[in-house]
Amino acid sequence: MPFSSLETLKQRLDQREVSAQDLAKLYLDRIDAHNTLLNAFVHIDHDHVMAQAKASDDYRAAHDTPRPLEGLPIAVKDIFCTQDGPTRCCSKILEGFDAPYDAHVITRLKEAGAVLVGKTNMDEFAMGSSTETSAFGPCRNPWDTDRIPGGSSGGSAAAVAAALTPAALGTDTGGSIRQPAALCGLTGLKPTYGRISRRGIIAFASSLDQAGPMTSCVKDSAMLTAVMSGHDAGDSTSVMDAPTIDWLGACDQRDMKGLRIGKPKEYFIEGMDADVRATIENALKQCEALGAEIVDISLPHTESAVAAYYVIAPSEASANLSRYDGVRFGQRCDNPEDLNDLYMRSRDEGFGNEVKRRILTGTFALSSGYYDAYYIKAQRVRTLIRQDFLEAFEKVDLIATPTSPITAFALGEKADDPLTMYLSDIFTIAVNLAGLPALSQPCGFVNGLPVGMQWIAPAWQEDCLLGAASAYESATTWHQQHPEAFQ
Repeated sequence: MPFSSLETLKQRLDQREVSAQDLAKLYLDRIDAHNTLLNAFVHIDHDHVMAQAKASDDYRAAHDTPRPLEGLPIAVKDIFCTQDGPTRCCSKILEGFDAPYDAHVITRLKEAGAVLVGKTNMDEFAMGSSTETSAFGPCRNPWDTDRIPGGSSGGSAAAVAAALTPAALGTDTGGSIRQPAALCGLTGLKPTYGRISRRGIIAFASSLDQAGPMTSCVKDSAMLTAVMSGHDAGDSTSVMDAPTIDWLGACDQRDMKGLRIGKPKEYFIEGMDADVRATIENALKQCEALGAEIVDISLPHTESAVAAYYVIAPSEASANLSRYDGVRFGQRCDNPEDLNDLYMRSRDEGFGNEVKRRILTGTFALSSGYYDAYYIKAQRVRTLIRQDFLEAFEKVDLIATPTSPITAFALGEKADDPLTMYLSDIFTIAVNLAGLPALSQPCGFVNGLPVGMQWIAPAWQEDCLLGAASAYESATTWHQQHPEAFQ
């Protein structure tokens, strides 16, 4: 039962085969047994989890119709504000911080009856691709515990892959849902920018951040996104008139006949692992066998995406992280000599090296004399990247690419080489710059490690993503594979 999908667990709960308390205890026991090794969770409150589960069982007993996620355990990345427990973004600078309110998506999950089982590990302030920059230490990949789970939502990915929880929330600024989902053999969905409220998500890069689910199958991702989506008047980036879709109905279509799938030449490049490339090519052949047409396309400005991203994202981070000053909340240095010393030492002691690196980069890009040369130019490139996608979608319905150019690499392998680390997201970053929806799903293995295929759709057409991914999933068994050490 631990590796059951949310849909299966919901059926068992609805049929009274198990209770919410049974499920909560099952997953808490698995967390107790395996988290010391994986370091996937950074905060667990057993009593509070069981209290939520009991409240869910009481609700079910008192009502004829259960809520959409009634009694289902969900883990939450440590970037979402929650009233009932610390929110630290895995940074020393937020040590001791308790949020005074729930993030909008947390409120949605609670209103739907979910049981929140704990906070998961992540790269500090979501800045990383390996979950090695966390103040709580690195997280490990359940498929090979000497390797990284991806990042920045690596704790959520590892927790789901090892069945410490059936599903988890992540955030995606440049690939932080899709890349760890690919490296851990999961489905990860980044919705269209503005589809899900960002209120209560600790900001990294405000024009790029988006919340989404990480699950064992496509329909589970649809279940969670259906609950989390919708306009929030408290978030100016939440779109009021976003097109509504039938999230679960899209998963039931499972038909690729007549679908035109774009294969961009810029995503099949020298330098990517040859076996990963072969695995994606085989997946595309499977799509052809299911009735799709593979169309060669070009996204010519893809090669500039990483450079543009690492100007825009650090610039926004520089502004967002200026609020952490040692005065209002979080970590404060001892015995400051004056206000300037308080600011400088609190930030120096609280932020890790990668966060400092990006703050410095962003501050430089925004500084007088460099703003036009770097930030404005990067925004113009961003417009060109978005235009590439718009032109491509005049020819195809969806775009399919590798999610990552490689499988999970060894812990510490790239920790001292930031530029190489940044290239881990080379196939995911452009989607965030364009604000598009994208989904990664498992499509094979290389040397026992999962490989993910990425689907990209036009804005607001997550139903097209879900339909194609469900069709591929129903014809394969990759999503049913689990790491032996945790079964």
